[in-house]
Amino acid sequence: MPADTETAVADHYTTGALYDRVRAALRDSGVDPDNATSSDLFAGDQFHTGGLGATEHMVQRLEVTKDMCVLDVGCGIGGTSRYIAHTTGAHVIGVDLTPEFIDTAKALGEMVGLTGLTDYHVGSALEMPVPDDAFDLAVMMHVGMNIADKAGLFAEVARVLKPGGTFAMFEVMRGGNIDALVFPLPWSTTPDTSFVAPPELYRAVADAAGFTFREELDRTAFAKEFFEAMKRQNDEHGPNPYGIHLMMGDTAPEKLGNYVQNLHAGRVQPTEMIFDLPGRAHA
Repeated sequence: MPADTETAVADHYTTGALYDRVRAALRDSGVDPDNATSSDLFAGDQFHTGGLGATEHMVQRLEVTKDMCVLDVGCGIGGTSRYIAHTTGAHVIGVDLTPEFIDTAKALGEMVGLTGLTDYHVGSALEMPVPDDAFDLAVMMHVGMNIADKAGLFAEVARVLKPGGTFAMFEVMRGGNIDALVFPLPWSTTPDTSFVAPPELYRAVADAAGFTFREELDRTAFAKEFFEAMKRQNDEHGPNPYGIHLMMGDTAPEKLGNYVQNLHAGRVQPTEMIFDLPGRAHA
């Protein structure tokens, strides 16, 4: 992906003073940030459709153990990383393009005492600052929409996984309605940095990178239920001070509204996929 596109993506996600705003929002929602636990963060640090429910659903299918080394591709502020570390004891390394996300992820890990199990680095998903054959598992939650070079992404994940490793993702993919998407969206203000692709493209580039397809699950119904529940909550009690809107700035309501509109129109299809990398013979 061209450097100017990556800069534009990072700029889109940079909202300013994010860690300070997270602390303030926690306090406003009744959580003392100086005594917060990992569980206290889950309501607002899972920056993807379905929030914590989506993270739990995917991780439960992966049989993660404490002796594993896990890579969180496009980790955001580290919600998925901390969930895995907290619930399984595995060591998790997160990589993200946006410096503010990485700074916040590090600070939140320190806040809840997970610095020994989590580590974070600024970097592109197409050229990650991690060694070859280093991870048992790679996870990716709502990242591919910002990456045009899907083949390069899968090749890079294949590089860093150990032989026999697994790549699991939950991505916003193209649905059957190929009409133009309505913008702005949570991942992109304009079409210039949005690269939503259909499931068949993901399967094709995975195969080309040497992965074996394990399973695919259309999570559209789950996503609709999630947003309907969010609307009921907002209508009845108002928005929670602490939530994923903190990572979208003042335009969060418009971005989420457009996402829901695209979802119901069938233009997007949140989809979970799992691939395995066959073991390689070493000389």
